[in-house]
Amino acid sequence: MNAELSQLHQQISRCRMCPLAQSRNLTVPGSGPQPSRLLLVGEAPGREEDRKGLPFVGRAGKILDEALGLAGLAREEVFITSVIKCRPPQNRKPTKAEIDLCRPYLQHQIEFIGPRIICLMGNTASLALLGRQGIASLRGRIWQDRFLVTYHPAAVLRNRNLMNEFVSDLRLAGAAAELNG
Repeated sequence: MNAELSQLHQQISRCRMCPLAQSRNLTVPGSGPQPSRLLLVGEAPGREEDRKGLPFVGRAGKILDEALGLAGLAREEVFITSVIKCRPPQNRKPTKAEIDLCRPYLQHQIEFIGPRIICLMGNTASLALLGRQGIASLRGRIWQDRFLVTYHPAAVLRNRNLMNEFVSDLRLAGAAAELNG
């Protein structure tokens, strides 16, 4: 990890800009190679992520790992983060204020990581970075030459029928990022 990204992650670990800092165990800035051609962005850390300080290490993370493998990608070749870096109580959706306060961290990560493709997993990520939501109508294509919208792994966990489309989207993201295909 380069010095700028490392410094940003240290800054995130000390952040107290919103009330989520009071209830978190650990911040979850993200992990992966830097630079990375493909950046995956989820919604927010869950219980396991809050305990370990790493993104997508719970049940949804297992779905993500499985889908990445089926798409011909490895976790080690993508950078994974979330829109917000602290777990909301009871895994509720992040508020607009929390998203707005955390957005500069995500924007700096994008700048330092330099992804060719940013895969927005779920409506929260799509709304935060693309300004649009509605996975069914947005998924399966590249927007603004950089963004690909897909399901959040937790949605796939709840509805395994979405797995084939999720894998297809990840495959498209990998090909557009020139990681496979």
